[in-house]
Amino acid sequence: MFAFTSIEQFHAQLLEGNVSCLQTVEHYLQQIHSTKHLNAFIEVYAEEAIEKAKQLDEKRKKGSPLSKLHGVIIGLKDVICYKDHRLSASSKILKNFTSLYSATAVERLLAEDAIIIGNLNCDEFAMGSTNENSAYGNVLNALDESRVPGGSSGGSAVAVQAGLCMVSLGSDTGGSVRQPADFCGIIGLKPTYGRISRYGLIAYASSFDQIGILANTISDAALLLEVMAGADDYDSTVSKKEVPAYSSQIPTGKKFRFAYFQETLDHPGIDPEISHAIKKRMALLRDEGHEVKSVPFELLDYVVPAYYVLTTAEASSNLSRYDGVKFGYRTKASEVDLTDFYKQTRSAGFGKEVKRRIMLGTFVLSAGYYDAYFTRAQKVRKLLFDKIQLIFNGQVDSQNGYDFILLPTSPVTAFTIGEKINDPIAMYLADIYTVMANLAGIPAISLPLFKHSNGLPFSLQVMANRFDEVSLLQVSALLMSPGIPRENPMH
Repeated sequence: MFAFTSIEQFHAQLLEGNVSCLQTVEHYLQQIHSTKHLNAFIEVYAEEAIEKAKQLDEKRKKGSPLSKLHGVIIGLKDVICYKDHRLSASSKILKNFTSLYSATAVERLLAEDAIIIGNLNCDEFAMGSTNENSAYGNVLNALDESRVPGGSSGGSAVAVQAGLCMVSLGSDTGGSVRQPADFCGIIGLKPTYGRISRYGLIAYASSFDQIGILANTISDAALLLEVMAGADDYDSTVSKKEVPAYSSQIPTGKKFRFAYFQETLDHPGIDPEISHAIKKRMALLRDEGHEVKSVPFELLDYVVPAYYVLTTAEASSNLSRYDGVKFGYRTKASEVDLTDFYKQTRSAGFGKEVKRRIMLGTFVLSAGYYDAYFTRAQKVRKLLFDKIQLIFNGQVDSQNGYDFILLPTSPVTAFTIGEKINDPIAMYLADIYTVMANLAGIPAISLPLFKHSNGLPFSLQVMANRFDEVSLLQVSALLMSPGIPRENPMH
């Protein structure tokens, strides 16, 4: 029976002749079929996945060397373009829309012989933390089907968690890869803003959005990042920095300097078990010779308000293109003027959460409130960026800069379906530990190191300086090493 542990192991099986790409695709299609009730996939590309697998098996028989992602089964969040495939951002307003081109990230995966097996459910336009805001219905957490999988990349997380693909792509605007990874007990990597091209990613908030990776191993996440990262003529915000060979630079014997914010671990909203487990892990790091120090951080109460002011403003602008004229859903009402046509189309086409954020964004951008909200939020963003740079560059104490910042990923484990859906403020505040990385544009990763007494997983989040994914992956491999058991932290 086929069992997947890593891309490296899968490729070894292929070369030994123990498995074929066709057998692998058939295995995953069976897994997807048997777990349809989880609602992770919107559409499965069964026939083309089978055909691509056959082509790759023939290619291998002819002696061709394996490409980096030869036969690797990947799922795409339904906000990432794949040419000639339907794309909806899990919204009624893009019903039956077919993408005219592929995202740069997808093109690079395909160039390395990856197999795209389907598109994955998510919160509508990537707005949400539970995957309860999808036009296709809730995604269920495979560990406990009464719980949410997190969001907005809930389908992407469950697909990896439940063994429905090897790795998946999500998008992370304020934690939408890391938080579902936390709730589902897998790895979630958000690269530096601009490390992976956003061309072909449906925009939510353009100065925050970044394609991210959900995986079971650090080596798999590193390999996907290596393939997708790099300059792109179609995205003026992408970095032209050289892409390191991430997958070959993971091993390290270095000792690191870690900063943490006491305010995050003593926050009244954090589950005591989560706080205790992270403090215990930091003590173990000290015992292993690493330096772990508390750094004052006075901006914690401002990060969520600043994030939601800025992202809703950008969403209000970005989503104005969905008007029912050129593509997607349009009202069936006849004999209405243009203004009513827009109103009726957008009122019926967008879901409740998307409409809430559009209205919030339109409000903070309005003439009477622009300076009071948007301008102030931009100032908070600059203060946060400067503070984090001081931490990394060694100007918060007399010593050298810190290598990493340690944080929880979420203040709580996965909550029950419907628990927070009617309390948007409580839902937004649950993003308190993840939005920081997006505001500052730095890379961050969620590592599934712990298990709560309620049986659910939770993670440690690690943040690094901009474009220092090499060190982030190195320390992640260290933290994920089997030397320290993952257990109930209260025992």
